[in-house]
Amino acid sequence: MSPGKIAAQAGHAYLNTFLHAQKLWPEQALAYASNPPGTKVCLTGSLNSILRAADQCQRADIPHFLVIDSGCPNFFGGEPTITALGLGPATKKQVQRITGRFQLL
Repeated sequence: MSPGKIAAQAGHAYLNTFLHAQKLWPEQALAYASNPPGTKVCLTGSLNSILRAADQCQRADIPHFLVIDSGCPNFFGGEPTITALGLGPATKKQVQRITGRFQLL
């Protein structure tokens, strides 16, 4: 992905994770929003590792959002493609258990 596409996918991950957290974990979302700007980190990993991390978030009840690019003709051959995973708000300890295997982007 180009740097611009990566930035867009990261934006989708952040915003949709936060909006999802506001609905399902309102206390965590409020605590995060009351102490801006919060920590944001971009990591890179394989599709399997992203799917594994999403599953771990689900099992640990950590707010998360799997970004699936719609697959417009200009990107990914027109096929819907998993591009990012947003997670949080969560504690550093919770996140590191899930993201420790990823590399910084």
